[in-house]
Order: sequence, then C-alpha cells, then structure tokens
Amino acid sequence: MKKPIQMLPKITLKQLSVFVSIYQTGSTSRASEELHLSQSAVSSALTELESRLQMPLFERVGRRLNQHPNAHPIYIQAQAILGQALTLEHYHKHQAGQIHIGASTTIGNYVLPPLLAKLYAALPDAHIDMYIANTQEVVGEVEQLNIDIALVEGMPRPTDMKVIEQRAWRTDTLMVFAKRHSKWLTGMKYNEKEKCYELSAEQLARLPLLVREAGSGTRQIIDEQLLQYLPHAEIVMAIQQSEAIKHMVSADIGLGCLSQHVIEAELAAGKLVQVKVAGIDLSRTWWLVWHKARHQSPIWQSFIDILIED
Repeated sequence: MKKPIQMLPKITLKQLSVFVSIYQTGSTSRASEELHLSQSAVSSALTELESRLQMPLFERVGRRLNQHPNAHPIYIQAQAILGQALTLEHYHKHQAGQIHIGASTTIGNYVLPPLLAKLYAALPDAHIDMYIANTQEVVGEVEQLNIDIALVEGMPRPTDMKVIEQRAWRTDTLMVFAKRHSKWLTGMKYNEKEKCYELSAEQLARLPLLVREAGSGTRQIIDEQLLQYLPHAEIVMAIQQSEAIKHMVSADIGLGCLSQHVIEAELAAGKLVQVKVAGIDLSRTWWLVWHKARHQSPIWQSFIDILIED
C-alpha cells in the first residue's frame, strides 16, 4: 500500500521572520522598518502565518499588539528554524568557495602552483584541496566524485565514459635526457648548435632507461610512443616519482624520459642534456577531466576560466 503523499508546508521563512521581528519589537511598524518591508506586507505576512497555524499569535487592541499565550512557544520554534536556515546559507556560501582539484604528478608539482596563485588572486577566500597522484589514480577519484576537476597528463580512460567529461587542455613534450658528459653517451653524436645528443632508436635501446611507473600519464606516452620502437629496450627501473628519476640520472645510473617541465631548470644549468631520438615524437595532450554529475560552482567556473586563458 502506497504511503499518502505529504503536502509541503506553506509556512514561509518570510512569515517566520516577520513574526519574530514583531515579537521582538512589539509592533508592525517597527518590524517593517527593521525588515525593510511595507507595513501592509508585514501585516499580511502575520495574518497568513496565523491562518496557516490556525491560531492567533497577537491580540489586537486598537493599534497595539499584545502577545497571545500561543506566541512564545511559536517564537522559540521560529527562531530555531531561522537559525537552521542561516546555517544552511552559510554552508552554501562556504561550499561555493571550495574546490577539490586533482592533478597528475608532473602537472601538480610543476604547472599547477602558478595557476593556483591566479585563483587565489581572483578569490582570496577560496578553500582549495589538492590531490596529486598518477593519472590513473586521479581519474579514479573523479569517478568517485571526490574531486571537482582534474588535470592529467595521460589519456583519462575512465571505467565509465558516459559519466566523465574530458577536454583537451595543453600540449606537452617528453624528453629523453642524460647527465651532462654521461658515460652512456661516450662516442655518441652531439649537436653543438642544438645542445643535444642525437641517437637512433637502436642506439637508445642498448642504454639503461629509467621510467615512471605503470598508471602514470608519462609512462603511458613512453609505452605508446617510445617503447614500441624499442622492443628490446633495457628498462632498468620503474619509479613513482619524477624527482627520483632526475636524481638517479644525475648520478649517471641511466637515461630518463620525463616532461620538459620537470627538467627545464637542469637543462638550462647544463647539469642535464637532452637526447633526441631520430623518428620518434614524444608530444602529448594534457586533459581536463570532471564528473558530469559534479556541481559546477562559481569557483569551479573561475578556475576553468584561468585554465583556458593560461
């Protein structure tokens, strides 16, 4: 047996606010001044509330209003309801200024900080939560509705494409690199003009290579656009952190392959050197990813605007 449909209450917050103000000030005229309403609107709201409650709240003696015995218990309840409504409004304002951002490792460490600085400059009171992990893990958090928007380096590949929105954002280039004067590059061709070594795919395949772990956007591109041409490449280590790869390459353990953003300072300082591989393109697309069911708040839109303008 179906339950009867409950009618929504027709008592409004405006009616309760008018009643509370009259109760506190003692007159409709002072309540109208306090609420910035006309006196007729105040009187009408009080009459409507008494009608809905089917009880008088004030006794009218000439132009005076005397509190009816019913008024005090209704006043206590009205204050509680208005207080809860105010709490809900404050919660909404807090949520409207809060955003959960996810980023894959390279973007989170090297590209996102100046973008967040722009967001804080536009919205100084913003509340920003960050989640940085590899692409696969970040996309998983988006699918679980734990993140408002994510910036990832690899093709998102969610488990359910129907609920995920993805948009191409930027292009990036991976670079094979080595320690300057690395023992592994002895006798290899060095292009003085472009300040890089030039190797064939066959030459690179004979050198030890340090790469990111499976599941990262960087590893995805390495697998698809580099290692397919190097079926017998010597991958000596899969590492979860780009910084660790940089330090190991600096120690001449092997060659690395990371985003240009990760190694640009070391390249400029001459500590690392680029290794170009003939016939291999390591460019890739970075993606914006969000769940279609996630609320797109004002701060969400502000962040999107910053990303598009950047």
